[in-house]
Amino acid sequence: MTDAITLLDLADAEYVSLTTYRRNGEGVPTAIWVARDGDSLVVRTGGSSGKVKRLRNDPRVTLAVCGASGKVAEGAPSAQGVATIEAFTPEIDELFATKYKLMYKIVGLRQKLGRPGTSDTVVLRIAPAAPDA
Repeated sequence: MTDAITLLDLADAEYVSLTTYRRNGEGVPTAIWVARDGDSLVVRTGGSSGKVKRLRNDPRVTLAVCGASGKVAEGAPSAQGVATIEAFTPEIDELFATKYKLMYKIVGLRQKLGRPGTSDTVVLRIAPAAPDA
């Protein structure tokens, strides 16, 4: 059994496993970077990514601390949330630049070089899931 944590407890983790759900209910985990923005967590991703496609059908997400490879330790605590898709803004960019520093700049440069002329980046804003009634 996993321990309960709040969504915001994950804000300081370097990597978080974000699980989104297919139409058949199957979870698809992805290692991501997160930053805190007020009472929610934010993720930046490509607007045409699988995560975004799945979230358009089911906004539920599960998050847990993981390593860079996405491996979640057995019994690691997880938190439930609900994601909305928003426009990427300079303010969100600054949150990630502040948290991840040089690594964020390197990854951003690699993305620009690998996908010149593309700007489909969106933000996934993850808020705590409503408690069960």
